[in-house]
Amino acid sequence: MNLQTKASFKKELLAFFRTKAFIIILLVFIGFSIFDPLLIRGLGLLMDAMSETYDEMGMDVSQISEMMGSAASMGVQQFLGDIMGIGLIVGLLLMNRFAGGEQKKRSIIIPRSSGLGNFSYITPKFFIYPLAVLILMVIATLSASVVSALAFAVNDLVIFNVVIAGLLMGVNFMMYVCFHLALGTAMGKPGLSAAICIGASMIVPLIFSILSTGIENEMLAYNPFSLGAMSLVAIYEPAPLTETIITVAMTLGIMVIVYLLALFAQNAKKIDNSGNEILI
Repeated sequence: MNLQTKASFKKELLAFFRTKAFIIILLVFIGFSIFDPLLIRGLGLLMDAMSETYDEMGMDVSQISEMMGSAASMGVQQFLGDIMGIGLIVGLLLMNRFAGGEQKKRSIIIPRSSGLGNFSYITPKFFIYPLAVLILMVIATLSASVVSALAFAVNDLVIFNVVIAGLLMGVNFMMYVCFHLALGTAMGKPGLSAAICIGASMIVPLIFSILSTGIENEMLAYNPFSLGAMSLVAIYEPAPLTETIITVAMTLGIMVIVYLLALFAQNAKKIDNSGNEILI
């Protein structure tokens, strides 16, 4: 690794921490990991307290309240479901600054005349931010499991399943972060890139789910966009090891391809570095 690339890694790390993006993402992840299990437990207690009212209305909620009040896995699954939606949106929006935001503000336009290469500009982003969300996701999932184990009457959690679920959701986040970094740096429009990636995270998994319904094609199970659903199920029973490994490997392969495309886009793009305006 040359000095320029090392300096770029240092720059990205400092930008990640000094802009407080890391702290905000951490607080969001940990906040959901604490709030969601307590919310589910609280709802279960509330339904128990109102059982007589429900009986008078002719509604039998005993099974629902029992499930919500006894199974610790419910708390972790609720966390994963919420973080897959809201957490991903927050994370992608907070990374706008790093996904081409420098180009938009003209504060770090790639200065070819000063010697900054595209490799040194792009590569650190695809290491630091995807790995950061993976680590934070695993930590948050473990946090949710601890809170759930303490809050619920029965601890049915298996630590292996919790770790697998956190890793799968983390890899799922990594993929969308890579998409955001590639589109944002290529277009120089991080807001549009975030909107596209958020929309894709909602629509594409749904499309695959519809396509897999009633179709006898086992390969439909091996797709990167099923990682979120696999994570939710893994809390109770992870998918077969072979299926999990192949799906994760395919996802990592897509991330490598996306990185190469981002690097190609920078090499192909003509940077307009003219003008006298200097912004710091």
